[in-house]
Amino acid sequence: MAGPRYRAAAASLLIVEPLDMFTAVFHRPSGVTHLLNEPAPQILEALADEALDMGALLARLAQTYDLADADGSAVLQARLAELEAAGLVERV
Repeated sequence: MAGPRYRAAAASLLIVEPLDMFTAVFHRPSGVTHLLNEPAPQILEALADEALDMGALLARLAQTYDLADADGSAVLQARLAELEAAGLVERV
């Protein structure tokens, strides 16, 4: 059985503005602006087009970013939980 899949909030619900060290993301439904640092903006970008499970998301991120960390899935799981709690990502 495959694990849960995740997808980013619809682009129409977000205003994304890259800053120097952070990316500001305004979430229209909540009225909250989130300041994100790596890898959270990259995760949102990877989930923008389709819902992905952890393996597929890790593979997509590895195409662009150096994921040499042997426990990348634990880090990714923690970031997904934070993004989900903020309403920027949902589990489907």
